This record gives sequence, structure tokens and C-alpha cells, in this order.
Amino acid sequence: MKILGVLGGMSWESTAIYYRLLNQGVAARLGGLHSAELRLHSVDFARMAAQQAVADWDAAFTTLEHAARGLASAGAQGLLLATNTMHKGADRIAAAAGLPLLHIADATGVALQSAGIQHAALLGTRFTMEDDAIVRGRLQQRFGLKVTVPDAAGRALMHRIVFEELCRGQVLSASREDVVGLIAEQERQGAQAVILGCTEIGMLINDACSPLPTFDTSEVHAAAAVDWMLGDGSPS
Repeated sequence: MKILGVLGGMSWESTAIYYRLLNQGVAARLGGLHSAELRLHSVDFARMAAQQAVADWDAAFTTLEHAARGLASAGAQGLLLATNTMHKGADRIAAAAGLPLLHIADATGVALQSAGIQHAALLGTRFTMEDDAIVRGRLQQRFGLKVTVPDAAGRALMHRIVFEELCRGQVLSASREDVVGLIAEQERQGAQAVILGCTEIGMLINDACSPLPTFDTSEVHAAAAVDWMLGDGSPS
């Protein structure tokens, strides 16, 4: 089993989900008492969220570069960023560590293509929905997908729910109804599926309540990571 370095804490709520999924995935494949060989660095998200809010991406990337080098020194053979938004600096972070990185958009793109999806809605932080350098552009360029996002008001709503509720462990039924409304509007515009493009959104939305099939980036990312750890896949 290859050793996976996980950059987490963005937020810790979703990193806990990743930890469970990675270990469950390995256990399901290998059986018995097997669990995932991991190295984990979890950051203080308050500082990073403040840097994101003022677009001080360089400072945020520097923090993750330092953490990634530490994971490499601790024996990690590959990297996983347990966040969508900070994939904005994925190439820079991987280069600093000298390690391959399993990109969240690639795992998502493969899952969408395998399901025959051509047009998907993307929900996430405002950064992820508005900046093509994070997820959207990679899905369009590498996988030929049409990816649409809510209007400005919908993007602001989604961003608030992520930072003010989900990252704090709050899962509110009223917010679920609001997000279901955003998804329904995307369905009216032709979307065939919805990408839960923030690692916390799966706490709020799943196939049972969504008007469209959901593709949870945390789940597909973790599954791809298990494939890589056990020798059935490779980071980009």
C-alpha cells in the first residue's frame, strides 16, 4: 500500500469525512483489520479562510507548501488536498513537495464521464464557482463537460451556507431547502447532474433530497485515492 499525504482542516468537518472514507475504502478492499496508510497535516482554517477572503492566495499556498513538504519528509508518496477551493494552488503545492497529487477535478471528471453526464451544475464556495482555475475549467478542458453555476445571488447563498454553517458543523433544514431550489433551477437550465463541489456540501445534500443525481467530490476523490494507494490508479 502506498502512503498518502492528506492536507486537511479546510474545514476539519470534511477532513473527518475523508478520513472515514479512506479507511473504509481500504478495509472494504483488503478486509480484516486493514486501514489506510496516511500522513495527515490539518491546518487552522480560521487563518486560511481570512486569507481567502482578502485574496491573499500566496500566503495560503505558502502554508500548504510547507505542510506538503512536511508530509513528504514523513514518508508520503502522493498528495491529496481535502478541499476543492485550495486546488487553485494544486500545481504549486505538489511541486513544493516533489510529490504527485491526485486532483479532485480529475476524479470528478472521470466519475461524470463514466455516468454519461455531459452537462453538470457546480455548487461550492464562491471561489470555486467563479474561478475556472480551481475545478470548473479543468472539467471543461480535460473532460469536455459543460459546467454551469447559480446566478450571483445563488452563489452568495451557497458561499454563506458553507462558511457560516457547514464548516461549523451546522446542517439546517432551511438551508437544505434553499440549496435544493438552486439545484432545481439548474435542472431547468438543462443540467443532468449536480457536482457537490465543496467538500462539506455532502453533509447537507444527497441523492435522496436532490432533484438531480449528485456527484460528491469528497466521495469520488477518496475512492480514487484508495485506488491509487492500492495500485489501481495514478495521480495526475
